[in-house]
Amino acid sequence: MKYIFIANPNAGKKDAIQRINEQLNSLTTKIDYEIYETKGKKDAERFVKEYSADNVDEKVCFIACGGDGTISEIANGLVGTTNKSFAILAFGSGNDFIKYYKGKDFLSLQKIINGKEHAIDILEIEDDTKVPKYSVNVCNFGLDSVVCSYANKLKDAGKSNAYTKGVIRAIFIGRYNDINVDVDGKRVTGKKLLLGTLANCHYVGGQYFTAPRAKNDDGIIDVCLYKSMPLFKFASLLNAYKTGHHLDEKYANKAKKYLFYKQTKDPIHVYSDKEFELCLDGEMLPGKDFYVSIIPGALNFIIPSDN
Repeated sequence: MKYIFIANPNAGKKDAIQRINEQLNSLTTKIDYEIYETKGKKDAERFVKEYSADNVDEKVCFIACGGDGTISEIANGLVGTTNKSFAILAFGSGNDFIKYYKGKDFLSLQKIINGKEHAIDILEIEDDTKVPKYSVNVCNFGLDSVVCSYANKLKDAGKSNAYTKGVIRAIFIGRYNDINVDVDGKRVTGKKLLLGTLANCHYVGGQYFTAPRAKNDDGIIDVCLYKSMPLFKFASLLNAYKTGHHLDEKYANKAKKYLFYKQTKDPIHVYSDKEFELCLDGEMLPGKDFYVSIIPGALNFIIPSDN
């Protein structure tokens, strides 16, 4: 097995190459490896695609050394490849994907080397371009994408607490969205949508346990939608949504007028007459018409060992 470390120089507070070398020096056995430092957005995806195409028979594990953006790019580059897997050294910020694996140590290269490969699903998103995009974690829209879009702008400007500030802004401008959603061929949204999540894993925004029942290896999309509601009602439900209790009987009954939840294997149609944004693992995708489906066992992911 060859290990290729893909380092995002802008992720984390400490130099990524230095941290990789520290991990390599701590290994009990030597490994065949290469380090690639990304040069900008989408460069990790390009590199993984090109390397995989040029080395089809080589067994390679690409190790994401960054946050969810780096993980997403590597996942997008890996779809359709053979003899390839990915792992994560969580050097970056905003690692929502790894929160799915509670108790696992994503800061230990030794535990990754000793880990087991496991096939996981991925969400496929098709829009008007007919070029599929992929989400390994959660696809969200409505208020959630308003939050993420604004938070990304704040992060790019070097601002702190970007996601929290995005939530505050979205409460005032993102609660009434002209977005329609069809599940199993039926429209399930009302006149206005508050937010929607199509989940493969659990968390968004670092702390929002948006899909507590999701599993990333069951071939199923977890669909959770809220119709628009008065501000006082939204405020009363926000903490439950944040902590993952929003699907509990107590809170689901409280919000049943507004809540739609279902698990499905079928594609989801998300559309509007006006352009809006989908948020794919933190990356924004503008458009008017999207189909979101699940590809079972699309990627091989190495889960760190316990020792």
